[in-house]
Amino acid sequence: MKNYLSAMALSVLATGLFAQDLKVDTTFKNTGNPLIKYKFTADPGALVYKDRVYIYAGHDQAKPGENRYVMNEWLCFSSADMQTWDEHPVPLTYKDFAWSKGDCWASQVVERDGKFYWYVSTSHKDIHGKAIGVAVSDSPVGPFKDARGTALVTNDMTTVTKHSWEDIDPTVFVDDDGQAYMFWGNTTCYYVKLKANMVELDGPIKQVHIPSFTEAPWVHKRKGWYYLSYASEFPEKIVYAMSKNINGPWEYKGIINEIAGNSNTNHQAIINFKGKDYFIYHNGALVPDAGSFHRSVCVDYLYYNKDGSIKRVMMTSEGVSNEGRK
Repeated sequence: MKNYLSAMALSVLATGLFAQDLKVDTTFKNTGNPLIKYKFTADPGALVYKDRVYIYAGHDQAKPGENRYVMNEWLCFSSADMQTWDEHPVPLTYKDFAWSKGDCWASQVVERDGKFYWYVSTSHKDIHGKAIGVAVSDSPVGPFKDARGTALVTNDMTTVTKHSWEDIDPTVFVDDDGQAYMFWGNTTCYYVKLKANMVELDGPIKQVHIPSFTEAPWVHKRKGWYYLSYASEFPEKIVYAMSKNINGPWEYKGIINEIAGNSNTNHQAIINFKGKDYFIYHNGALVPDAGSFHRSVCVDYLYYNKDGSIKRVMMTSEGVSNEGRK
């Protein structure tokens, strides 16, 4: 199977379909959810850049029967049409951060001025607990390197919640005026401005007041509305709030998608790609008896109501494998 997929990758490269110099490890077709069926992927973040969509995900690597999260690298997949997908050589691991001792938890990549910034959550060697780092590259597929040499946020910088995994799940949003913001957290949602260089905080860390926040914030904007979606309660469903101001107040609007099958966690990315809206998340469909430790990225369509609110996402097995369906 691996050889067949690699042959497909070489064939695609030979046709000259790539405008960018994108190294490809494996090519596969979208055959429905889960999108990626040959390895376990979790905590998707997504980026649209130059008519291509990139999904960045953690890699669940726990052995069968090992009931814990084992995640030692972040992965990158891309597509020009949501149907044919390329996996690129591993662009980043926790070892690329000299101050990290392990764990490749949820992350997101954003582009600014031709550079790509990858915000990650990982475990700190010297400061107890999870921390947020940022890596940078000139290409959306890497290689990436630590942009600071130190963590951007550590557990001793946030004190509302008294546990060691408070500083996880970073999401970064660059507003129309160029101001960048980072949101993150577990049980408490934090946010902060970033400087224009994207690797320094610009002001105090503030708290976002939204109901039943667990983790996995994601911010996007559409037609003057800001949307803050996040994982709520446990097992997790994805809910959202709306505001006319990035600083709030946020009005809670309800559920986007229900508990994902065979997974205690959920983690979403919301994008518009070539005129269609997509909801990217994970479930545990590939190994239904493995608890929450072997997850798989999925993609379904997302729709809005006339007032801007989001319709509930229907999780499907066909996903977006038939693009004519919308």
